[in-house]
Amino acid sequence: MPSIELKIELDSPVEKIYEILNDYLDLPRWNIVVSESTQLEPKKYFFKTNVGDVTNTEIENIPCEKMTSIQEGSPMQKLGYIFENRGDSTIVTLWAEFELEDQRSIMEIAGDLFLKSLKVYADYLSSGGNPEEYKKSFGKIKKA
Repeated sequence: MPSIELKIELDSPVEKIYEILNDYLDLPRWNIVVSESTQLEPKKYFFKTNVGDVTNTEIENIPCEKMTSIQEGSPMQKLGYIFENRGDSTIVTLWAEFELEDQRSIMEIAGDLFLKSLKVYADYLSSGGNPEEYKKSFGKIKKA
């Protein structure tokens, strides 16, 4: 099965990054593709996204180390995060498995957008921003 792996260093401690990613119901606040999140049962969530409806089931969660989910309705069949604690910063590795090799470039673009939107939100919170006042925007995501 084809897969991707992307990394980003974030200027926030691992506990904060884990807290952001572990709050599935808050994804619509900052995740550039998720518009709605509903908990179906423990560890299972329904997301309305700009690429369709996705059911996400968490299958592994080791706080501040790694998280893994399987998805239905998404080209990413399995995805996860690995956290590398660097003290005041965190390296997040996003990995995903998908069905078709010809999906690789779009999966890399989607993963890159996700990590950049995570960085913008984490930076906003680190600078003292109020989550309730955060407005997500493609304009905030800088090109590498």
